[in-house]
Amino acid sequence: MNLPAVSVAVTPPLPVMGALAGPGTSDWRSSPETLHPSLWLAHQLRRQAEHGVGSGFGALDAQLPGGGWPRRVLTELLLPHPGIGEIRLLAPSLTATQRAGRLVMLFDPPATLSAGGLARLGIDVEQLLIIDTRATTAGAASAPWTDRTAVDARLWALEQALKSGHVGAVLAWLPPRLRPERLRRLQRAAHSHDGPAFMLREMAVAGQGTAAPLRLALRPEGADVLAVRLLKRRGPPLESPLLLTLPPVLSAAARQRSQADVLSPVAPPVLHAATFVHVAEAH
Repeated sequence: MNLPAVSVAVTPPLPVMGALAGPGTSDWRSSPETLHPSLWLAHQLRRQAEHGVGSGFGALDAQLPGGGWPRRVLTELLLPHPGIGEIRLLAPSLTATQRAGRLVMLFDPPATLSAGGLARLGIDVEQLLIIDTRATTAGAASAPWTDRTAVDARLWALEQALKSGHVGAVLAWLPPRLRPERLRRLQRAAHSHDGPAFMLREMAVAGQGTAAPLRLALRPEGADVLAVRLLKRRGPPLESPLLLTLPPVLSAAARQRSQADVLSPVAPPVLHAATFVHVAEAH
């Protein structure tokens, strides 16, 4: 069987492209973004027109395209288990979002949050929106993460939050073994989200592909040190992990209070999550 002929557009030679740029302009080979803002060289960090949200850690910002956490895309954080310092890592960007008058949403946190602990990190707990899609209105546990229908309904809620444009920063704990197409849908929804969108996932997916343009792996290196490996970014790979010193788990004043609580224990304040009710299931 004969195949039809295909016309091919021939790209002009590189010197011609340079000549078209005109005199006095920079060489496109050193600054490809002059041709299109989505272009960058593999050995360079992508120069983003939109600056990121500062992480609060200078060494990390220097390695992130845009000089901070990116907006309008997903950022994946891979953890061996929750509670290794991820909240302390993200606290500076979350507090900056709140100071700008925008809402911070925590989506399906894996455990009850301590209001006192968040406040010590500078987070305004009165301005947090906490969504728990894993509980029913009666307070009982709903279908587990293995129930695909339930997972789809929960992720739909996260998609709507990203698309709404009303949230300044999103921190979401995703279900294990997430299907790639679901992550791609979240990435598309993040295009409408003018702020950082952090997706926390299990370390086991480190060898799998991802639709998120930025992926970091986090590991504890002591009580107040976090090792950060950049697994994927718009730029060259980073060979060695960054070692970031986190705010202490307990400040000096908090340590004094904790010692006093041994003699007179008082239950710490906790934050209660709003319950997600799927409209289709409410009837």
